[in-house]
Formats: sequence, structure tokens, C-alpha cells
Amino acid sequence: MAKTTDYLALDLGAESGRGMLGRFDGDRLGLEEIHRFPNGPVRMLDTLYWDLPRLFDEMKDAIRKTAASKASLDAIGVDTWGVDFGLIGRGDTLLGNPVHYRDPRTDGMLDLAFSKIAKERIYEITGLQFLPFNTVYQLLALKAANSPLLEAAETMLMVPDVLGWLLTGVRAAERTDSSTTQLLDPRTGQWSDEICTALGLPRSILPNLIEPGDELGMLRSSVAEEVGLAKPVTVIAPPTHDTASAVVAVPTASPTVGTDSPPDWCYLSSGTWSLLGVEVPRPVINEQTYRYNFTNEGGVLGTTRLLKNIMGLWLVQESRRTWARAGNDMSYEQLMAMAMSSSPFGPLIDPDDPSFLSHGDMPARIVAYCEKTGQPAPDSEGALIRTCLESLALKYRWTIERLEAICGTKIKTIHIVGGGSKNTLLCQFAADACGRPVHAGPVEATAIGNILMQAYGRNRIGSLQDLRAIVARSFPVTVYEPRRTAAWDDANGRFQELVKS
Repeated sequence: MAKTTDYLALDLGAESGRGMLGRFDGDRLGLEEIHRFPNGPVRMLDTLYWDLPRLFDEMKDAIRKTAASKASLDAIGVDTWGVDFGLIGRGDTLLGNPVHYRDPRTDGMLDLAFSKIAKERIYEITGLQFLPFNTVYQLLALKAANSPLLEAAETMLMVPDVLGWLLTGVRAAERTDSSTTQLLDPRTGQWSDEICTALGLPRSILPNLIEPGDELGMLRSSVAEEVGLAKPVTVIAPPTHDTASAVVAVPTASPTVGTDSPPDWCYLSSGTWSLLGVEVPRPVINEQTYRYNFTNEGGVLGTTRLLKNIMGLWLVQESRRTWARAGNDMSYEQLMAMAMSSSPFGPLIDPDDPSFLSHGDMPARIVAYCEKTGQPAPDSEGALIRTCLESLALKYRWTIERLEAICGTKIKTIHIVGGGSKNTLLCQFAADACGRPVHAGPVEATAIGNILMQAYGRNRIGSLQDLRAIVARSFPVTVYEPRRTAAWDDANGRFQELVKS
């Protein structure tokens, strides 16, 4: 029997973080939640930050609990959300807390950037979806404000790379998260000197790039001593962008690497954001992807993730928080039950309308959107949640149809992974709206992808196809068959008009 090895995934999402212990015997992976903790923005004065010191303490707690469990750790890996970063100054000094991507400091930065370098040229170089909070516009906001932090910085590290540096002392940029910056050329695999020069950004702060699965370094002796680890542990850079790790764990047998066959399946990493796309062997940067604002992000082992960022369950999460602040605190289970009992196909929204991006009163903004588009507003909490879910399902259909046109393929299966795969109502709506079966699970896809790429980096797994076969053997999947009705087609006609406008 193959020896069982243990790996710790430190998986941080926008709403919560977790330490997940993976036990891999060479054939199957077992998963145990070691530590879970909340995450969210902290406002100081007029700026929205991530609470990095607390997050690092929570990570150390996860390692400490792992050490106390007597697990024999072979490696540790960190993944987080994309686009946000920290700056490191002289003497290994962290220059302030990373700013949250929903902070308004990037207001107006897209227009400022396009005044210095054409929008079309930025896309031609990076193939990345234009989002106002992309790293490049956050850096441009610092420059426009004459920030002393940018002047003092030696190195920019993305948030998972900052946490990796805190664990090891090594400054390096893992490629999948770096691909969310709109500073990376996915064709050459290098930082873009042209964009840095055009925007007046310091090219010197962009660190060396490493690949997912590469060894980052050994855990600092001071950290190991603090958490009670008796022997040194290697820190591996998994796909540090959480979506990249989640896509690794899609339990499909269809190969991508080394083939030119168009994909016949798509992934939907469902959580605060919905990231829907296909895995392709090389970047797809053309007039269609530019027109529909699709993004090319780094995958593993030579793959590219051609996808669309969709607002996702943020709509539900922020609505729930708004109601809770008003004294009406409802669980997600209660909200889903209320949505299920509400009348179908009421008002619809474009989930990606810019008015929905920031923190605040989400129900009021949804009502305002309905009024602006000449629709009756939802008349209850359940009706509003149903509006969000049906609109998301129809945005998935819109995205899949355009992916099929771009790739010249037919998407036969939708793989939903991540926390949103537990939302049975959204999964069924996705199957119904898109007319395709949905395979939902695994829920902890990000941690699973993180762990198995650590095992790949330690030479315990030979290929991406082998890795996905391990996922399929180890974790259950729920299948939702489509129940197409004329009502979904009618709703899609209304939705297309909203998106077009």
C-alpha cells in the first residue's frame, strides 16, 4: 500500500478562510477541516482594507492545529482571491495592509489608463477582462494620488504571495494569480514592459514569476517554532488564485493539455463570484473575446482559463447583510426556501451592472435597477433572491453561448464547483436555463486543487488528467438534469434585451 502523505491547504476566500488537511494515499484524497475563520473588509477612515495581520494569525492557528493533530506534513500551500496586492519595502517591511478590491480608489482609473494607452492595445497584450479593480488600475490609483507607498516599494506581491513571503521570507509571483493583474502577457508569460512604461508604473517592483507546483521555500524557523512544528516543512506554491485551484479539481476525464480539440465542458466556480469558462491550451485573444470582455487567466501545466467574471452570489450575500443590519437576520437556507416558494420569472437584472459592485444596500440597488429598466420591483425578500438566482442562471446561458461561438464547440456539461455547488436551487436553475446537465461538486474544490497540486509538486502525481481522476474517485457529484420549459426561453428573451442595453 502506498504511503499516505499529508498536505495543508490554507484557502482564503472573500467571506471566509479555512485550513484543510488533505491525506493522500496515492489513489484517493481524504479531506478534513482543521480551522475555519471569517473574512471580510475593514474600513479605516475612507479606505477599505483586508485585515492581513489577523488573517496571518488565523493561518498560523491552522498550522498549529495541524501540528497538534500529529499529521506528518509534507507541504503547505496558500491560495486566495485575485487582483489585490501588498507592497514590500526596504528591510522586508510590509508597507500597509492590502486594500480591498471593492474600495472606490479605482474610480476613474479605467479612463485615465485609456488616455495613456489604447484600451484595444491593453487587451491585445493581456487578453484580460476589463474590471475597474484589476491590479493595474489599483497601482495607477496609487500613482495618481502620489502615494508614498509606491515610491517606497521594492516589490509588489499579490495577496497569496504576500502570505507566502510571510511564511517563508521568499518574494516571488505565482503565475495564476499574477495573470489577474492586467500586467502580464499570457503569450510570452512575462510582465508587460509596454504597459508599465505607458502608465508610468515602476517595472522594477514586479517580482520573478514561478509556476503552480513550484517549491516556494521552507517555512520560516520562527513560524515553525511558534506553531509547534517539530521539523521543517516545505511551502509549495499551488495555483494561488483560488479559481485556478478550483478548476484543477473539476472531476472530468476530458483532456486539455496537449490537444487542440475544442472543449465540450465548462466550469463554473461558484461563490461570491461566479467564474464561468473553458480550459484551453493557449490564450484566445481576438475581436470576439474583446467585444464580450472575456478574460484569459493562467491555468496549470500549460493551460489557459478562458472565462467570464460574473457577479455571483455576492448579490445574495450583500442582500442578506443589508437585511441583518436592519434586524432581519435570515440564514441562507431560509432565503433559499423563500425564493423557491416565490413566483417564477418576475423582474430580471444583469448581475454585472456596475451599480451592484460596491458594499451597501443591495436590495435598494436591485429595486432601483428594476425601476430604471421599467420592471416591477420584487415585492418580498424571497422574490428578490429569486430574481438574483434566475438572473445569474440566464447570465450563465449568455456566457456559454458566447464561449461556444468563440471556441467553435458545443458545451455538453456544466461542472459547478465550490461553495455555490451546495445551492440546489441555483444548480437546478442553471441546468434549466442553459439546457445542459449540471454536475455539482466538489464543494471544497479550491482546497482540493491546492492540495493535489502540492502533491504534484512533490512528484506524487504525474499529470492533470491523473489528478482529476483522483478527484472523481474521492468526492461525490450531484447531477441536475435540465427541465427546459418555454418559460425559460421567454425569460431569456427579456434578459437578452437587458444585457444588450
